[in-house]
Amino acid sequence: MEWKGFAEGGMASMIAGFATHPLDLIKVRMQLQGEAVAAPALAFALDGRHHAPVAVPRPGPLGVGLNVARSEGVQALYSGVSATLLRQCLYSSTRMGLYEYLKQQWRDDTAQGASSGLPLYKKVTAALVAGAAGASVGNPADLAMVRMQADGRLPMAERRNYTGVGNALSRMVKQDGVLSLWTGSAPTVTRAMLVTAAQLATYDQIKDTITENRLVPEGLATQVVASCGAGVLASVASNPIDVVKTRVMNMKAVAGEALPYRGALDCAVKTVRAEGPMALYKGFIPTVTRQAPFAIVMFLSLEQIKKVLEG
Repeated sequence: MEWKGFAEGGMASMIAGFATHPLDLIKVRMQLQGEAVAAPALAFALDGRHHAPVAVPRPGPLGVGLNVARSEGVQALYSGVSATLLRQCLYSSTRMGLYEYLKQQWRDDTAQGASSGLPLYKKVTAALVAGAAGASVGNPADLAMVRMQADGRLPMAERRNYTGVGNALSRMVKQDGVLSLWTGSAPTVTRAMLVTAAQLATYDQIKDTITENRLVPEGLATQVVASCGAGVLASVASNPIDVVKTRVMNMKAVAGEALPYRGALDCAVKTVRAEGPMALYKGFIPTVTRQAPFAIVMFLSLEQIKKVLEG
């Protein structure tokens, strides 16, 4: 199997992951807002005249970011960045390398029209397989990243206070066993399949369409347009499962009490019942504002890294 595809994908994704990490942290914090198991479903204040509960509006992405910076320090916006880099190294190098490998194996060099020599359904299939494999490999780092990003919202006495991704992984193994590193793996794998199909397959398809029809000049313009399209579609497709993944991964056992969720489906049902269907799109604005820049940085970096390694 060609190693370059794995190295190129991993390096490009680590660059993009580091550049967009604060937006990812804001997304995680917003996805946990209103979670009944961590805080009341609604924050209330007393109205002095009627003594009636009045809902206190929750902050948007900018407000969440400012609150984190004020209460925890600006550096807190990079909480969990070591786990992000490890996750991209494991998850993205696997999914992008395997995706390129499958494309090469399934390519039909005699096909006319598609510049990649691969029909859309094969691109999507390759992306689904690659996404599932990448998520399985990267779940431990993903779990550590979510918990490190969410830690600052907990009361001081309840924080995990991981010092880095290595400390997080070793403590999870000591406390709950090796298999605990795959907590939330079902929604993680599902999300990865959706994101990879929406991101990689869409990027290739848009790029092929633009190239064939000469819609914009080849090169940077084509890459930016394809990246933006891939980022937006990936956000729309993945946000609901991403909310579930974040909440399942952030579960914390309390002595004498059962875990708040029995699994991904239970989490989704409880979230919708308690907060309504749109709760599954919490954090969508930071998700889409992260996914588009992430896709642009990743794909542009990928194109440049390919030129260096293959040149």
